[in-house]
Amino acid sequence: EVLQNHVLEAKVFHTEYGTGVAILTGAHRFSLTTNIDDLKLRRMPEVPGLQKPPSCWAVLSQDRVTIVLLAVGQDLYLLDNTSCSVVVSEPRRVSVGSRAVCSPPHSLAGPLPCPLAVPRAALQPPALAGRAFSLLSHGQACTAGTPGSILARGKEARIEWAQEASQEIFKIASMAPGALLLEAQKEYEKESQKADEYLREIKDQKLLPEAVSQCIEAAGYEHEPDTQKSLLRAASFGKCFIDKFPPESFVRMCQDLRVLNAIRDYQIGIPLTFTQYKRLTIEVLLDRLVLRRLYPLAIRICEYLRLSEIQGVSRILAHWACYKVQQKDKSDEEVAHAINQKLGDTPGISYSEIASRAYDCGRTELAIKLLEYEPRSGEQVPLLLKMKRSKLALSKAIESGDTDLVYTVVLHLKNELNRGTFFMTLQNQPVALSLYRQFCKHQERETLKDLYNQDDNHQELGNFHVHSSYS
Repeated sequence: EVLQNHVLEAKVFHTEYGTGVAILTGAHRFSLTTNIDDLKLRRMPEVPGLQKPPSCWAVLSQDRVTIVLLAVGQDLYLLDNTSCSVVVSEPRRVSVGSRAVCSPPHSLAGPLPCPLAVPRAALQPPALAGRAFSLLSHGQACTAGTPGSILARGKEARIEWAQEASQEIFKIASMAPGALLLEAQKEYEKESQKADEYLREIKDQKLLPEAVSQCIEAAGYEHEPDTQKSLLRAASFGKCFIDKFPPESFVRMCQDLRVLNAIRDYQIGIPLTFTQYKRLTIEVLLDRLVLRRLYPLAIRICEYLRLSEIQGVSRILAHWACYKVQQKDKSDEEVAHAINQKLGDTPGISYSEIASRAYDCGRTELAIKLLEYEPRSGEQVPLLLKMKRSKLALSKAIESGDTDLVYTVVLHLKNELNRGTFFMTLQNQPVALSLYRQFCKHQERETLKDLYNQDDNHQELGNFHVHSSYS
């Protein structure tokens, strides 16, 4: 059949078995395989009366069930292994401007074992008048339409159920408090007396607080900034007529929408819904921006939301610095200077962590330069020891005045160097030598004798022997 009628269209899909391919032949028949590595072609049932290619079609696969969903005229068909069934016939649809409102979902002819989303291939411009998309989910299907198709071939679109607040406000002839308040605000902008009539109707029913809350909530679920602004203007307008309306919800929604609109921008490309954003939390969103190296936007969001520096800006700058040290096109001096210029003395920044990343990237000299900006010696010394810069670590430990830190470095040197080199190193560091002598008096008295011999300190050596004889 394929050789005789050719392939009109093919779609690639993925299943638990592997990569699958479905084809539409010139005879308007569908065949598919669920795994191209183990080719077993399965011919799907024939669609009654199909004399031309369907307007759009898609392959849906989950839980070992693979079906073909296709639109023909005003009907939606479902092809499974054994039969062809009509899913939607004479769909009800209403349109409000450019908004698509789904009618109650129709039941499928037979249950599906999964929630299935229509893939991008199914969202081609249909030849149906007015239909824009089909949605199959949780064993139900619905259609929605706008005046003219807005979905282009090969494009993806997010489809979700309208939230209750949005439905109440935007459904046709709605008398919900939020809908009346929105109309009142629009009429007020036109300087029309109808604004007072709408307001009076809401006030008479004592529903003004509910109307404001409804507009604020609906704004969160809108993706178009103009619609968001319209709803928030209505909420702000309604608040003027309420004594002591708590402003927190309005302010918080404005903040949330500014963040959402910023990340939804096509240059950023994170089209979160309001619900997703709330469940994700701002901390996780910031992590995603950091992973995409969108550091300026992440910092602006932190500053706008007034997050604590340790939770926000400091953490992001630290990530930026750790990425910066991986850039090989600039010298160690330039990178260290750039990082210090940007970070300065920002609270919560650990230069030792950035230096550690530089060392892991094989840039030891850069790591040492970065450690110069680390104010806490306790953070400098362990990394210097790790980098085999023990003498520099000893100097830093002595500068800190922390005897425990000095002891740590001295004992590290003792294990790392041979005996003669170790004693010579301590000769150049009187503070370290003095502390080591104190350690030996209590822990290693024989080593103390060697130290006195090394220094030709006959007085102390004599005292050592006298003390030993009494012992």
